[in-house]
Amino acid sequence: MRHSPSNIVLVGMPGSGKSTAGVILAKLASLDFIDTDILIQRATGKALQEIVDREGYMALRHIEEDILLKLECRDHVVATGGSAVYSEAAMEHLKKDGVIVFLDVDIATLKSRIRNYETRGLAKHPDQSFEELFAERMELYRKYADITISGEGLTQEEVCGAILRWLDLKR
Repeated sequence: MRHSPSNIVLVGMPGSGKSTAGVILAKLASLDFIDTDILIQRATGKALQEIVDREGYMALRHIEEDILLKLECRDHVVATGGSAVYSEAAMEHLKKDGVIVFLDVDIATLKSRIRNYETRGLAKHPDQSFEELFAERMELYRKYADITISGEGLTQEEVCGAILRWLDLKR
């Protein structure tokens, strides 16, 4: 017997609101909340930027993949790191018991929200611009998303409302 997914997994660019909307969504849906960036920092004892600086961006991607593959939970909202979509294995693991929600936010809004691009701990090539990173990841977010929610002109609460309405239609 197949059960319906119990987790809501948020993917999207840094600054798209995964962590902020995730907390609100968890409260509204009476679910627990997990931020995988925090799991990475707890597991390594290091800030994300420290991992990138000392070990390189690929090390951060490998650590993230390992954390995601070990994640076993039900009835959670999971805010992933922006680079989670680079791991097909991790995304398939998250899809097993989760609906993947892509928080789609335009580049101008993202840039207005992210002031610390160079020190944020992003798993990106050292010389990669934000525009290049955005273009590279968009295809991956769309590939894995079960639902895409445009954050254009919406508050975090409105984004959460749109997610919940979509989920209610699918039940």
